Amino acid sequence: MTTAAPSVHARELSAAPDWWRQAVVYQVYPRSFADSNGDGLGDIPGITSRVPYLAELGVDAIWLSPFYPSALADGGYDVADYRDVDPRLGTLADMDELIAQLHAHGIRVVVDIVPNHTSNDHAWFQEALAAGRGSAARERYIFREGTGPDGAEPPTDWQSVFGGPAWERVADGQWYFHNFDVSQPDLNWANPEVRADFVKTLRFWSDRGVDGFRIDVAHMLTKDLSEPLPSAAELAAMPQDGTHPLLDRDDVHEVYAEWRAVFNSYDPPRTAVAEAWVHPSRVPLYASIESLGQSFNFDLLEADFDAGQFRRIVADNLALAAQSGSSTTWVLSNHDVVRHATRYGLPDAERAADGRPTLKHGNEWLLSGGTAPVLDAERGGRRARAAALFVLGLPGSAYLYQGEELGLHEVAEIPDAARQDPTYFRSPGVDIGRDGCRVPLPWSASGTAFGFGGGGAHLPQPEWFTTYAVDRQDGDPASTLSLYRHALDLRHELQTAEELEWLDLGRDDVVAFARPDGWTVVTNFGTEPVQLPAGEVLLSSAPVESGTLPGEASAWLRV
Repeated sequence: MTTAAPSVHARELSAAPDWWRQAVVYQVYPRSFADSNGDGLGDIPGITSRVPYLAELGVDAIWLSPFYPSALADGGYDVADYRDVDPRLGTLADMDELIAQLHAHGIRVVVDIVPNHTSNDHAWFQEALAAGRGSAARERYIFREGTGPDGAEPPTDWQSVFGGPAWERVADGQWYFHNFDVSQPDLNWANPEVRADFVKTLRFWSDRGVDGFRIDVAHMLTKDLSEPLPSAAELAAMPQDGTHPLLDRDDVHEVYAEWRAVFNSYDPPRTAVAEAWVHPSRVPLYASIESLGQSFNFDLLEADFDAGQFRRIVADNLALAAQSGSSTTWVLSNHDVVRHATRYGLPDAERAADGRPTLKHGNEWLLSGGTAPVLDAERGGRRARAAALFVLGLPGSAYLYQGEELGLHEVAEIPDAARQDPTYFRSPGVDIGRDGCRVPLPWSASGTAFGFGGGGAHLPQPEWFTTYAVDRQDGDPASTLSLYRHALDLRHELQTAEELEWLDLGRDDVVAFARPDGWTVVTNFGTEPVQLPAGEVLLSSAPVESGTLPGEASAWLRV
């Protein structure tokens, strides 16, 4: 294995065991990042070729979405082998080279682990199908007899997350449970063999140099399927307080305590972050040092561009982080939601009494093919730049999603025949799915697949990508890419302590806070300009004239 000399933008790999507490982590969706062999699918060598880009951007780590062997029934989250690389994406040697190149450029590596379910192509599930009722192979999964005459009806009326029934019948008449797609049978986490195999997987990747793990649906592993099973209505009425049969059970932390012992056996300890959609009061359980150590904060994914919502979310999540002793995480976009540049250019989401959006924000726009409601793309982009500086100025770690540094919008104009997301196929006319945020990146304003690769792209790229291409923005000081590069560079210089002090600038639509490191962040969520506090403007998302910050903009100041 050879390792090229790091670029001029490379930083030293942090030796601090708590490097993750205020890290900027860049999510790479491998199949849509960069294609090295022209087959239309992004791959591991393609990511390696772009390591200098990631170094120049200034990220501390990358999070790799699944790259394992997969039928791609759910974008790679249907894993057929947890300890290998999909041959369409490369080899284990390619993965070793990527890790080495990233480390040489001072960038750590976090990989996705999908422990709730496997692919139905996994060797274990194929063995379970062949072994039949009562076999040890079936005990690794959740098989049940059906109801009704000859067991022809499913065990319950439960629905899967992606729509449609949550049970699938196999040839000998039994049914298996799948919380997600039919190709994703849930594992039985009461089975010691399942637990031991995932420990083996964590050690496999840690031994290869992986620095941490993102745990997919971390709140869904353990289950209590004691008879009699509740109906869907009864299940929905049950509190999610640690006793729910399927979600956020207290006993899941027995699993993570075992994992924590594995993580801590390495120097520095391997990190983990939970994807856990749970009640806020339950988040510290996942973020504690006895469990996974950090948990995603998804509140900003559901927030409007609104001063009150942003301030409340920050205050609430900093308080939760203090409870657990962890640092919080800030996320504006990821592979599962409409990109925030688009969300902020659409009308605010309709909200229930508890403030939660009643529908996925942007889904109705996608269902219309991007025609209704009307998207104000310029305003969405302006607000997205402001939100980026707000988030990057906060204490805690920030998770960026590939393409947000380019200001990319959601892609609505995907023909039905080109769609891939199982959500679309299992809930037609209700949820359009997540393909629009997974379209391959535009690296160049011209050429095949906008520089993504020489053989097209697995999801169609729109013509308007020309405006957002990397080579179009590179070197332009006014571009969104330049803004992110400058912000991350300054953040490395300024970000030390994990506290903030709220400031009152006399406007409800302006949020300002001071950091103990000598800098102040001001975000104007309104449309009228606001006078900035006295100080040196270090960076702003829009031009500042005579100390005045325009509407829907953010600025960093040294005071």
